[in-house]
Amino acid sequence: MWVGGVLAFFVLLFVLLFAFRSKLLSYTVNRVIAKVESRYPVDMHIGNAEFVDWNSVVLSDISLVPHDRDTLFTTDSVYASVGLRSLFKGRIVFRRLEVNDSYLTAVKKGDVTNFDFLLKKDEKTPAQPKDSTAAGRNYGQLLNRLIETAFDNVPDQVDFKNLNASYTSTNRTIDVRMPYLLVDDGTIESDVCVRTDSLVNNMHVKGTIDARDYNISASLFASDTAGIRLPYVKQKFDATVAFDTLHVSLKDKKYRNNNLTVRGNAMVNNLVINHPKVAAEDVHVAEGAVDYVVTLGPNLYVVDSLTEVRVNKARANVYASYQPRPSKIIDLKVKTDKIPGNDFFNSLPAGLFENLEGIQAQGWLQYDLKFHLNMDSLEQVVFDSDLDASKDFKIVKWGNTNIEKINSSFTHTMYEYGKPIRTFTVGPANPFYAPLHTISPYLRNAILSAEDAGFYSHKGFHEEAFRQAIIKNLKEGEFARGGSTISMQLVKNVFLTRQKTVARKVEEAIIVWLIENLDLVSKNRLFEVYLNIIEWGPDVYGAKDASRFYFGKQPSELNLAEAIFLTSIIPSPKRYRASFDSHGNLRSWKSGYYRMLGGIMRRRGLITQEEYENLYPNVQLYGRARDLIVTAPDTATVEEEDTSQYELESIDMLDF
Repeated sequence: MWVGGVLAFFVLLFVLLFAFRSKLLSYTVNRVIAKVESRYPVDMHIGNAEFVDWNSVVLSDISLVPHDRDTLFTTDSVYASVGLRSLFKGRIVFRRLEVNDSYLTAVKKGDVTNFDFLLKKDEKTPAQPKDSTAAGRNYGQLLNRLIETAFDNVPDQVDFKNLNASYTSTNRTIDVRMPYLLVDDGTIESDVCVRTDSLVNNMHVKGTIDARDYNISASLFASDTAGIRLPYVKQKFDATVAFDTLHVSLKDKKYRNNNLTVRGNAMVNNLVINHPKVAAEDVHVAEGAVDYVVTLGPNLYVVDSLTEVRVNKARANVYASYQPRPSKIIDLKVKTDKIPGNDFFNSLPAGLFENLEGIQAQGWLQYDLKFHLNMDSLEQVVFDSDLDASKDFKIVKWGNTNIEKINSSFTHTMYEYGKPIRTFTVGPANPFYAPLHTISPYLRNAILSAEDAGFYSHKGFHEEAFRQAIIKNLKEGEFARGGSTISMQLVKNVFLTRQKTVARKVEEAIIVWLIENLDLVSKNRLFEVYLNIIEWGPDVYGAKDASRFYFGKQPSELNLAEAIFLTSIIPSPKRYRASFDSHGNLRSWKSGYYRMLGGIMRRRGLITQEEYENLYPNVQLYGRARDLIVTAPDTATVEEEDTSQYELESIDMLDF
């Protein structure tokens, strides 16, 4: 009797639930709509909601339309399973969702969008200080809202079929198409086609997500041979960036005192970079990775020193910060542990440093960089760069280029605008070759005083000259001065192209370090080769060729005035005619350079007081130079003040 009563009760309960479940569904749907519309300035519409079996619901004709804006979201239908327990409790909780034919359409017209309400600050969030707007936009706060909005709307179980998203503005169109997107208890999987203007990327995505802890890990795999290419970098930076696989994660985020700190990692495989300012060819990185800790806040952008960057097997800890207000302050620190020499050279990206590819070494290397810049006090720039090596470090096998070739005769080719213009032997077989002792001491000492006074004492680098170059370039807003030593100029001329790329400057520094710190080439030999290959005029290379071209004499016979003239045109040899009038006399503004360089040589004991007092800024032209200069039209239209300034600044510097 008791059992029969219980069964009757449950039968009645099920009958009541079945009878009233439609009303319960309607109540739930209306409550969802009211909740969304109370939180956001939108109209939410659900055309129909009904049970299709005991615990399955279909919602159809769904849309989300911001007030006075274009429709943001529509979907054809949503199938959802309903938990029986929730029905017994008198409420409906949707469990697994199947969403069909959905369209998320973001539109920006001028400054008006149909999605910015999603990123606006919650009214419950404490107000920012009144001066925060004046201090600049808080991108940490903006990113925090974006992360929380995204994670707060991740369902536990959903199966999207034909999910589409797009963004359209005046000058940009992005379309994302996903035949399917599956989110199932923290796992994510999808095929994705992204069209950004004319660029199309096809990829497969797999990952995991924990919305409560703001944790996501995703892997993107290219679905075709084109790889995954970053959009807009070609139009904006004239660059190409592509890769086969990208693994990225957000492990933690904290928002305190208006600062957002995010932690995670990323790894990329088969990365290809092409940019004319980076390198002349494609740069390939087999594997690159970063473990990052980044903080964003009001006027604060910091990459924490816990951040580790890895390129193949080489690892470095990086600290970087940028403070835009009230003063623009930039700090950069790079520090590596001891890296085995072979790991260092094998980790250099292919296509970046042609001369260094294939080098084998023993021992270890360690690098440390410190850079500090305050734009309100440029004179206080800090630049310390130090590459240390173990005592047993040495090159055991050269790769593409034998750096020690300059110890003996070698063939050298001069290039102009990327094309070879002349090839000659640097050695006794060349009748225009001049051993160091056959070159006038006046010329040797004048060049050392002007180009690199510490040549015989430093190890290839002059950090103070480089620091001063940074200061001057920042003050003038352009690359007006470099900090190159004679060793750097020689390496640039002998081993590298004339292309102004970041890769060339880094490769130049590495080769100079190898030569100077491993004592691969003596200082005298470096100086001798330098004096025999530098350009001094039209198809004029080396001290002997220059002496004969301008003065019809041997380099050993040059006097002080002739030596100073030849030194003055090293930074810009193609402008040699600008130094003379139509009669072959040095122009008057040259006297400033003569007084300056002559004074330096006198103070250093390289010339006597008498030689300095008798120094007169004039030379007598003979040979081919006289035929070209004296018969040429008057070049008095040259701006003497600007040219004089350029000449004076040639001391201890060379163009990039």
